[in-house]
Amino acid sequence: MASENTNNAVVVDVDESSIAPVRSSDRRNSLEKHLQQRPEPQDLKNRHILIDTTTAPALQARALELERQRATDNLKKGLASRSERDNLIQRNILPESTAAPALLGHQKELDLHMRADNLEKGLQGRPDPDELVKKGILEADENPLKGV
Repeated sequence: MASENTNNAVVVDVDESSIAPVRSSDRRNSLEKHLQQRPEPQDLKNRHILIDTTTAPALQARALELERQRATDNLKKGLASRSERDNLIQRNILPESTAAPALLGHQKELDLHMRADNLEKGLQGRPDPDELVKKGILEADENPLKGV
């Protein structure tokens, strides 16, 4: 790079080529392509990436903090006024079971089958209408099987 002249003066060779790398035209236009594919502001607002507000930028952070605080207060108020578990069980809103939620469906189905089996057993052991007439529970003209 440097060479000496006969006069002891140092001559510096300067490279005047560009330091920017040589790029193809596709590479040069990539910014334009990205800008064309950029989502619309309304789309970004719908996806909660941009804040949809008309407040001044200096106040946006404070407005967002106040909105979050309001939501927190409403949630705490709702949790404080909700009914107790025992009350919800009595009103048949919650099941009595302490089983895991994933098992509640199977437990309900099993309970239904058990009730059907108990009803079937009760119907099998039921006395005939003739026996009920003999015992004086039914009168002769009240035979429930005559209407069938």
